[in-house]
Amino acid sequence: MQDTWLGVIQGIWAFEGRSSLKTWIFRILINRAKTRAAREGRVAPFARFDVEVDAAAAVAPDRFQPADHPTAPGHWTHPPSDPGASPERRLLAREARKQLQNAIEALPEHQRLVLMLRDVEGCSTEEVCNALGVQETNARVLLHRARAKVRSALEPYLEGASIT
Repeated sequence: MQDTWLGVIQGIWAFEGRSSLKTWIFRILINRAKTRAAREGRVAPFARFDVEVDAAAAVAPDRFQPADHPTAPGHWTHPPSDPGASPERRLLAREARKQLQNAIEALPEHQRLVLMLRDVEGCSTEEVCNALGVQETNARVLLHRARAKVRSALEPYLEGASIT
């Protein structure tokens, strides 16, 4: 209900009177409920955390964020490893990550920062520009050069050549 009233207060300026106020408020309520249901439907429900854990429980409750977690209640604290991943695949993935990390660390500082902010942290171009105090064009050039250098550094490894 609070969310509905907040929607009414924020959108009252847009009420055109084509329906009754009651109908308009109910439509806000329905839309908010549908949005919330869709959002919560994407999250698998977990057992309550305040009950004692059954020794035969499939997954211990401490593997999940608490219900009062600010950003991801009920989500994994650490996602489970892929059960289909063979030891060989895990070893190759770890080796590839190490090669990638080495390639990124070898970049000049500004290129490394732009690449980390954009591709690792997922920041927008605007956020990167604000954080680093550079123009958008400069950030795009730095990102392009960083990606090109990382790509060229990884090519021999990905083609099967040994890298030390």
